[in-house]
Amino acid sequence: MTAQPCARMPGWKPVMSTFTLPCRAGAARRRLASLIGLALACAMPSAHASASADAGTRAQQLADAQSRLAAHRRVEALALCEDILQRWPDDPDALRLRVRALSELGAAGQALYWAQQLRAPLPDAELAALHADLAAHQTRWARTMPADPNRPYAQSDRAVATLDDARERYRTYAGLRRRLDADRLVSTSEAARGAETIEGYRAMQQAGEPLPPYAEIAVADALMQQRQPEQAIPLYEAGIAGHPGPYADDESDPHISLAYAYLEAWRARDALALADRTAASAPAWLPPAAGLEPRPNPHKTSADIAAAVLRDNVWLHRDAWERLQALRAEAPANVALWRNLAYVERMRGWPRRSEATAVGAAGLDPEDTGTRLEAIDDWRELNDFARVEPALRDLEQIIPREQRVQLTRQAWDRQRGWQFDIDHYNGKGGKSTYGDYDNETEAVLQSPLLYNHWRVAGIARLAGGSLDEGGRAQRYRLGAGVRGYARGFEAYLQALPGIGQTRGIALESGFKWSPNDHWTFGADWSTKGDAHVPLRASAFGITAHSYDASAQWRASELTRAGIAASYDRFSDGNRRYGWQADLTQRLYTARYFTVDGGVQLGLSHNRLTDVPYYSPAQARWAMLTGRIDHMLYQRNERDWRHSLDAAIGPYNERGHGTGWAASVRYGQIFQPRGGLSFGWGVGWTSQPYDGKRESRVMLDLTLHWGQ
Repeated sequence: MTAQPCARMPGWKPVMSTFTLPCRAGAARRRLASLIGLALACAMPSAHASASADAGTRAQQLADAQSRLAAHRRVEALALCEDILQRWPDDPDALRLRVRALSELGAAGQALYWAQQLRAPLPDAELAALHADLAAHQTRWARTMPADPNRPYAQSDRAVATLDDARERYRTYAGLRRRLDADRLVSTSEAARGAETIEGYRAMQQAGEPLPPYAEIAVADALMQQRQPEQAIPLYEAGIAGHPGPYADDESDPHISLAYAYLEAWRARDALALADRTAASAPAWLPPAAGLEPRPNPHKTSADIAAAVLRDNVWLHRDAWERLQALRAEAPANVALWRNLAYVERMRGWPRRSEATAVGAAGLDPEDTGTRLEAIDDWRELNDFARVEPALRDLEQIIPREQRVQLTRQAWDRQRGWQFDIDHYNGKGGKSTYGDYDNETEAVLQSPLLYNHWRVAGIARLAGGSLDEGGRAQRYRLGAGVRGYARGFEAYLQALPGIGQTRGIALESGFKWSPNDHWTFGADWSTKGDAHVPLRASAFGITAHSYDASAQWRASELTRAGIAASYDRFSDGNRRYGWQADLTQRLYTARYFTVDGGVQLGLSHNRLTDVPYYSPAQARWAMLTGRIDHMLYQRNERDWRHSLDAAIGPYNERGHGTGWAASVRYGQIFQPRGGLSFGWGVGWTSQPYDGKRESRVMLDLTLHWGQ
């Protein structure tokens, strides 16, 4: 008997036999088994008629069955075997031929069952091959149609156990052991036991045993599970060279996996090029099977999806979204299209729309775990925290080994855990507002999420500056507050008593509300107005009651506009009100690179001008703004990016005419791992104050720990 190749080898196409014992298949698998049984039932009358007409002997019928099996007419051969065994139940040749026919039909479990019933046992080599075929069969069914969606690893784990039993039983047969070892790599990889796969691969490497192409791809999949793309890439490339396709409908195309490996290895250009070539070369339709109409090519759809999602990962969000929208219009019943569209919609800043798309995907397939993960990420984005933990625990009960489930758990634990932020800046210049040298540090420590809606926060705010009149302004506060969260809503309330030279308690509160994916409204209130009161004013003991309100409209990551208004009641009798509006538009997008341009308009009024801080009767400005963002490096949660912001335009102050104002800032953010980031930036501003130009340079530093 010729050993049957494993699941990923070309030409291996299992067929579920109605005789497979025990029957653990789900309804869909039982329907498929019934179809094979029907084909067998239809073939048997023909075989019986042939036997009666020929009045042939047992030898003639056996020869006929063998010739049909050799001609790949396996169902007819099996029917003839059954006819022989009805007349001569103990015929050894017919019994062996039945095992071969069942094995070639893909009914590996039944073939092994009948092989073990033979009085004259098969050679060990053939029995080992049947064991390997059974494991490959179990692995393939686990991937394509698991018997129990709530236990997706059961069949793959059973395949590993089958192979382990065969390896122990036939350990003295070197050739068989190599095949069993290679097949075990496939089964452990399919069971999401990547560490075992890699361990087995290393052992085979040390023993100098070559890997067949299907096993190379399985090991590469396991390396991707372990987030080792650089090691996975050569294995994918070797596996593809050994088996370039075409691939069975229920196999994954390794070209797509290779494209994702390129992306994770910071080879975005290669990733996009490969995905595009794969999508372009795959036919949209496959030839008809069994006389039916042409059927859609699942590999074409998978390649098109990959080409879109890879674009989203390199910041080409609109292109990705448009591609997936068009694909869904062509195949509205494809769950993978809905699921990936939900992901891209969230990346574009539309979590509610993403949630609705995920609900649509769940309607098509309620058991799709990827869809449930998309919904969990939407709820995290929307502050709908009460729904996250129960849903994530349900998934961990079903697929605890899946990498994305584990990453989602890590991200959620960071998000709901402790949060710590420090922002610090140093400035020189801008005497009219800040003094000669100034600095400010704010540190915020937030407790883990309480009852899915609350956090307690400790806040330290330290600001100071040197005055040209001599002396130093100081504004130090230390206090605590509470943060509240609901779906689409955040609010805070905090009390910050002054320390040192700072007197009084600053009571502050505010909220941010997003009723939909496009609008966000906010308001803030403070009894001391630290954010609006210049340090020079604080040096003279001046405070302010401040009120802020804002509204922002955001079409997508490409376009946004906003307006903010403020009102301050200074303790020296001054009253200040103002507003500022801005519009920002994406001008250019490339891989990991964006350019934004915009316009900013503003107006400010003060009741008093003869005060010891900058307080123009009226000031107006109109600025052209720009921003460049670029990713320098990315690997999993580690990334390093930088940005450049600039603004320039006229600044008019009543009584002092119009001059120009400008600002530039360059900054970088480095995230060594998920939940930890460091930032720094240097900036320069210049504008007239009471007709005199002043410039200022700044250094800012940030640290964030949490999510």
